[in-house]
Amino acid sequence: MATKEINGLIKLQIPAGQANPAPPVGPALGQHGVNIMDFCNAFNEKTRELQGVLTPVVITVYKDRSFTFETKSPPASTLIMKELKLKKGSEEPNRDKVSTITIAQCKKIAEMKMKDLNAHNLDHAAEMIAGTAVSMGIEIER
Repeated sequence: MATKEINGLIKLQIPAGQANPAPPVGPALGQHGVNIMDFCNAFNEKTRELQGVLTPVVITVYKDRSFTFETKSPPASTLIMKELKLKKGSEEPNRDKVSTITIAQCKKIAEMKMKDLNAHNLDHAAEMIAGTAVSMGIEIER
């Protein structure tokens, strides 16, 4: 079976269920000749349950202008802010602490991200999430 020749890879972060032809989606896909509305409809259908959460997507464009895409889990910082109901992290994380997160909450987030993390087990993944939280000005409750 012959494989299709890849013309390009496009990496974007789009709010789930809200892809539209406006930038950054339209220009990124348009320069590769991809049908923008086909992608928007397929992406919105696939990510409907996460509605509004920033979702990374990797789009593979082939020479015949067809495409496939793979969605990744949302960034750890986005999941942390959602879990703690924060608008943003600290502007000075080493001085100003904005909230506290428990190891159990870190594990919950790590379970969601496990397929995209480079960790051997859930405990290591939770430590990675805790590191992200610390860099956002969030204290870890052990």
